[in-house]
Amino acid sequence: MRDLDLKTLRLLVAVCEAGNIKDAAAQEHIEPSAISKRIAQLEDALGIPVLLRGRRGAAPTPAGRALLEHARTVLFTMDRIEADMAAFKGGIKGQVRVAASASAIAESLLDDLTGFMRTPEHHDIKVDIEERFSKDIVSAVREGVASVGVCWSNIDFGDLDHRPYRKDELTLAVPLDHPLAEHERLRFEDTLDHGHVGLQPSTAVYTMLHRAAQKVGRPMSYRVVVSNFDAAFRVVAAGLGISVVPRQVAGIYVSAGQVKIVRLLNDWAQRSFAICFRRSPELSPASARLVEYLVDQAKHEAP
Repeated sequence: MRDLDLKTLRLLVAVCEAGNIKDAAAQEHIEPSAISKRIAQLEDALGIPVLLRGRRGAAPTPAGRALLEHARTVLFTMDRIEADMAAFKGGIKGQVRVAASASAIAESLLDDLTGFMRTPEHHDIKVDIEERFSKDIVSAVREGVASVGVCWSNIDFGDLDHRPYRKDELTLAVPLDHPLAEHERLRFEDTLDHGHVGLQPSTAVYTMLHRAAQKVGRPMSYRVVVSNFDAAFRVVAAGLGISVVPRQVAGIYVSAGQVKIVRLLNDWAQRSFAICFRRSPELSPASARLVEYLVDQAKHEAP
């Protein structure tokens, strides 16, 4: 078997992540036919198909999944070699893929990433950020789909390294004329007689709230289910329900006089985030620099 070329491996990874050749081609700035030809040549060299092609897209065969894991490792190593050599020239280059929860993105993470990328010595570091559910972030980092993950600290990190990041607080957003608006603090159980505006069932917040309701033997009643916190605030401001949301995201709506925030007395309302990544020997210089920066920013977080 002749040597495998890195370009073909990179294209294979792109196809598997995109789910089809057309989107991978657009991402890699290459014609779809060129990708098809390269992968066909790869399959011919290996003597085994690595992709299943169909009307709905492309997916790896069992052999393709094994090759995909190796390809990611090889490409990661090559990117690290390039970044390591660039570091000897006085600057770090590289691309960091970050997987983060909606709560982390909505709060401080985007501001921290902006500060990181504006620092002169990070000028040649590119950062891609993808929103994922907390339960999927650890898998993405472990499988090499993302270099760095930011999620709730109560996740099982397994063999991944992790560091404390920022803290947040879940509070109750209520319409200004709502009966609960007269309270400054209350327990979550006291909200269950009212219609909630909730996030999708696959989110960690949804799971947490349902566990809290089940613990006191009460059901949750949803008037509206939305996809993100911004939509939840707008529905609450329209007077259609109440919603459990991060306090740190509420500022713009509170200052605009659209909602009132009531603090929750439950212990689980106080949360903390963590940064997770593969163990240091496997971390590229660019990713290591980002982790170091985020950890440092969290240390200076106001109490």
